[in-house]
Amino acid sequence: DYLGLSGHRTLVAAARDAHDAWGFGAGASRLVSGNTAVHEAAQAALAAWLGVEASLLFSSGFAANTGLLPVLASDPGDELFSDELNHASIIDGCRLARGEVRRFGHRDVGALDDLLVRSRARRKIVVTEAVFSMDGDVADLAAVRAVCVARDAVLVVDEAHAIGVFGARGAGLGDAQGAAADVSVITYGKALGGVGAAIGGPRALTELLWNKARSLVFSTGAPPAVAAASVAAVGLVAGSVGEELRARLWSNVMTLVAQLRAMGLDAAGSSPIVPLRVGDDAAVMRWTEFLLARGVFVQGIRPPTVPAGTARLRVVVTAAHSEEDLDRLALGVRDGLAAGLRLTGAS
Repeated sequence: DYLGLSGHRTLVAAARDAHDAWGFGAGASRLVSGNTAVHEAAQAALAAWLGVEASLLFSSGFAANTGLLPVLASDPGDELFSDELNHASIIDGCRLARGEVRRFGHRDVGALDDLLVRSRARRKIVVTEAVFSMDGDVADLAAVRAVCVARDAVLVVDEAHAIGVFGARGAGLGDAQGAAADVSVITYGKALGGVGAAIGGPRALTELLWNKARSLVFSTGAPPAVAAASVAAVGLVAGSVGEELRARLWSNVMTLVAQLRAMGLDAAGSSPIVPLRVGDDAAVMRWTEFLLARGVFVQGIRPPTVPAGTARLRVVVTAAHSEEDLDRLALGVRDGLAAGLRLTGAS
């Protein structure tokens, strides 16, 4: 909820109106009878915002990635090239695909290029997150895009944690870096304050996914109220409200990062995700309990979500946080360090 929109009156009103008009549940898969004019409106609004031919709604980001990647790499002669720190939904999507999977070092564009040069695949698909969800660092999409163009590879970018946060109109990291993906995955459950996801790209692809993506074909459609809230969210995020909230969000990020750096912690501030490394699984949960007792909720993240030995506090800053909220967190971290709780810094 990076922009604090989950309780925004515009989204709530849009959802309530759609609920009154259509009822609560979609009732079936979208291919059977679970598709409505509201779903179509949500897809059109997103496509116009992202500047792509078409988009296709899914029930979640996990469903989007596990539906998309097996369709793109449907032949054993295809190859998928995946950043080693990609989200679990991308990992599982790659596992479900028939093509071979090649992992490259995190954000290592040179290693990716080497793999692509050696590849003799029928189709080459490169997939990366824009903002990596557990480390908070960002991909160099301009460099990745250049390699994909040079090596005739398709670029898929999961913009889940970048949509609404980066770009002049909040259209994501690809827009901010001037490096458009061939296929984008966005989620409504982060900056857009809702739930669900969508895939944006060529119309021919969305039509293929409509018929081939099993996580769409065999899943009940999202409630019309969710789709209606998605339309409203895009309107807010792409407009002056989104501009104001992004400015507030980034101001909060920089404020917190400065406070953490003043304590000697290596907080990057490249995104609203600011992880503080602890290392030990039990120790990170002691930190969570310590901060919670002081009115601050920061979830400890442990394996298998992150590699063994890298347990961390995953601090997430939003536009809805006040200066007092940020000060309370900084004071809690300072008190924790004084009490003997340990941090190895920020990743």
